[in-house]
Amino acid sequence: MTATLSARPDASRTARRSTSDGGKSGQRAWATRAPLLPALIFLVTVTQLPFVATLVISLLDWNSLAPDARRFTWFGNYTSVAADPALRESVLTTVVLTASVVLTSVVLGLMLALLLERTFTGRGFVRTLLITPFLIVPVSAALLWKHVLYNPEYGLLNGAWAWIAGLFGDDSPAQPDWISGMPLIAVEASLVWQWTPFMMLILLAGLQSQPANMLEAARLDGASTWQMFRYLTLPHLRRYLELGVLLGSIYIVQNFDAVFTITAGGLGSANLPYTIYQTFYQAHEYGLASAAGVLVVIGTIVIATFALRVVSSLFNGEAKQQ
Repeated sequence: MTATLSARPDASRTARRSTSDGGKSGQRAWATRAPLLPALIFLVTVTQLPFVATLVISLLDWNSLAPDARRFTWFGNYTSVAADPALRESVLTTVVLTASVVLTSVVLGLMLALLLERTFTGRGFVRTLLITPFLIVPVSAALLWKHVLYNPEYGLLNGAWAWIAGLFGDDSPAQPDWISGMPLIAVEASLVWQWTPFMMLILLAGLQSQPANMLEAARLDGASTWQMFRYLTLPHLRRYLELGVLLGSIYIVQNFDAVFTITAGGLGSANLPYTIYQTFYQAHEYGLASAAGVLVVIGTIVIATFALRVVSSLFNGEAKQQ
């Protein structure tokens, strides 16, 4: 009985001490997180509140030419967007544009990263030149491709075409119009040129983080260059490839500058962002444009998830074969 009574004060002191320690640790945790609260509030204000406003507007029948006739139509705008053939075509164009640019940029970026990993004279200068396209303002890059390369009268592509034709005896070859002849490929080429350095930088960082002793051991065991790349380098680059595909898909699916500048959305090259621009600024349909914008966000998530699953399945299939 006496032992029991004497044990109770000890238990209560232990409980009070643990409660006090827990309160102090909680205060320390809040003191650590407090400096991050302004950044969190700013992030929510800048990103989430506009998206909530877009969701609300997407439920309205709102034309800026008749602002007093604004009314709730609930999901009628989404029905109209799904039934619009121009929007459905722009969805397909967006998927094709994003997939082709991301895959081509990743492959070219991997090749350039493998090249820059090697030691050669002038590697720093070459690396600077290869990074430069990604540092150019997107509108400037699109104007550069439109006027310096694609122009049918003085563009570099037609100049090279005429020079090659002259080597074969044709002094006056036909000058193709690259933009009207293949508008979507013209946009894709400019985006690949601009996004390949981004992929190259990510993959080059992955290559430089690979343990050198592992490659040396494989080389001493008689592994060929292709075997080392397939079984060692490529699995090591998995997370970097996934990151490049994810970020590329998110940014390119929202691209507006190249389509607007090079083709103005004509000849079947209009993607979803450009179609939303037309709906918002030319048709003045705020509700329809907001509904289409919400669908762009959903499409971005779907495309990025699909791209990540494809990359992961490729690596998983490679691991099973081993």
